[in-house]
Amino acid sequence: MKKNKIINIFFDNLKTLIGALLIAILIRSLIIQPFYIPSSSMEPTLLVGDRIFVSKYSYGYSKHSFPFSPNFSNNRFFSEDPNQGDLVVFKTPADNRTDYIKRLIGLPGDEIQFINGDLFINGKQIQRQKTKITEPIRCGNYILNTNIFIETLPNGTKHLVAYNSKGTLKNTKKYKVPNNHYFLMGDNRDCSKDSRFLEEVGYVKNLNLVGKAKIIFFSNDTKKGSLFKLWNLHNSFRFERTFQGL
Repeated sequence: MKKNKIINIFFDNLKTLIGALLIAILIRSLIIQPFYIPSSSMEPTLLVGDRIFVSKYSYGYSKHSFPFSPNFSNNRFFSEDPNQGDLVVFKTPADNRTDYIKRLIGLPGDEIQFINGDLFINGKQIQRQKTKITEPIRCGNYILNTNIFIETLPNGTKHLVAYNSKGTLKNTKKYKVPNNHYFLMGDNRDCSKDSRFLEEVGYVKNLNLVGKAKIIFFSNDTKKGSLFKLWNLHNSFRFERTFQGL
């Protein structure tokens, strides 16, 4: 009798765990998913150590909405078009597995080009206003002295971008965005692997969109200390970035 009771308790707990796991997977796949920012490609907007929530419903759902991208369909359901300036999480076309976050700059049919460091979309120079901020911005293990600009996209979206005077992508060929694809770039313009690198990232299919970044819910400066060193958290934890909207 005692053995049967133990077995019943075990299966009750197992069902509870499985149910909780399924609910967590559904929330992560259909509503909201946390992401960690490991690189400096989106500075000054997103810093290394930021943890963000990404809405999974903003652009509808595809196989990439679910863990491990199960290949059940090549369609997007309840699809909504993204907007210029959105901070988009997507699966890189190179492997359809790695998550990247970049800013959407080019829509299907747009022509993108850099001339002497200035961004042109469809032949029109994109307005950017230099701020008084000069920040040291990370680029891998290096620190670059950069100027911070307010960039205004054709739809009126404004955001911060960082430029270094010695950047290598000051002049590019014209990029013609294919149908059903998007052109995405990092805000850290001289230190971002993005759509400008056609063989490594390139144009991103609508199918590969995962979600839209909504909010920073936690941020810890890894250069000042690990999250697990609780005694040093007052130095590394970026309190001012907690629950900052994007």
